[in-house]
Amino acid sequence: MSTVVHYLNQFFAGLGAEEAADHRPVHLDGPQGPGRGLAGAGLTVDATLACGDDFFGEHEADALATLLGWIEELDADVLVCGPSFGSGRYGYACGVLAREAGRRGIPVVAAMTSDSPGVLAAEGAAYIVPTGSNVAGMRDALPVVASIATKLAAGETVGGPDEEGYLPRGLRVNALVDRTGAERAIDLLLAKLAGDVATEVAPSGDRVSPPPPVDDLASVRLALVTEAGCVPQGNPDRLPTRHANVWLRYDVAGAETLAAGDYESVHAGFDTAAANADPNRLVPLDAVRALQHEGRIGVVHDGFYTTSGVDTPVATAARHGQEIAAELREAQVGAVILTGT
Repeated sequence: MSTVVHYLNQFFAGLGAEEAADHRPVHLDGPQGPGRGLAGAGLTVDATLACGDDFFGEHEADALATLLGWIEELDADVLVCGPSFGSGRYGYACGVLAREAGRRGIPVVAAMTSDSPGVLAAEGAAYIVPTGSNVAGMRDALPVVASIATKLAAGETVGGPDEEGYLPRGLRVNALVDRTGAERAIDLLLAKLAGDVATEVAPSGDRVSPPPPVDDLASVRLALVTEAGCVPQGNPDRLPTRHANVWLRYDVAGAETLAAGDYESVHAGFDTAAANADPNRLVPLDAVRALQHEGRIGVVHDGFYTTSGVDTPVATAARHGQEIAAELREAQVGAVILTGT
């Protein structure tokens, strides 16, 4: 027999509405609220855990410790969170609990809108069934949740997002297919040319609008930035080769080129032999100096900025970009050449 645990907020667990949003976590026997609907869809809920939305948000660590402790005591085979629909606080709580339970090896199914903060909070640890923004979508969501949870509880393989009805998790796995990569790429290209835009890897992350083009490069201060791990020979400041948590600035005032033997790449994600033979391949100082002498670039900034962009968390990379941009803006830099690997 498998053990199914269901997480709800105070409202759906029947503890009260907004006046009960500060309710501490509680452990209830059997199904409550939507859990009865899951039973009707073929999934029997053995225990229900609930917490007030405000309590979870204001005491996240304590709430998680209590809820995860109960989940482990119950020896849950699968955890179901929600549906939280379009609720921000409830969705976030579902996503965080799903993530932490998933990290402990517990299969999780959740349900919420695709733009819920819980989707990002879950970090791919849960199978998330998309819903409408309110409880009107309950009837459609519960059978899908029940189907996926039943397979997970039984240790069965869950199919792909399109087949099973959950949001792409952003996970990449190896699979045997009957066509080569070249054949699939050509099929995708032909479909795109025909107006059917699709990808085998769903994009994720923030969308950043490109800035307008520079009106007059001949009057602009231009800076060089790289994530290729270019540093002075010997890496004197110990830039990490991967998982970089820092960025560095090196002075090139008056220099015409980055000479071989004076600079190297410590990046752990590519073969650095060609780059070390000519560091200008990483930081094109020689090329921009030539353009400066021709009057096609106003001024080359006195320093170049570097980090190693391999296995760097998105949040850390975003912080690096913000910090470097702030310094460049203060120096009145109007354009940047950003080189990668």
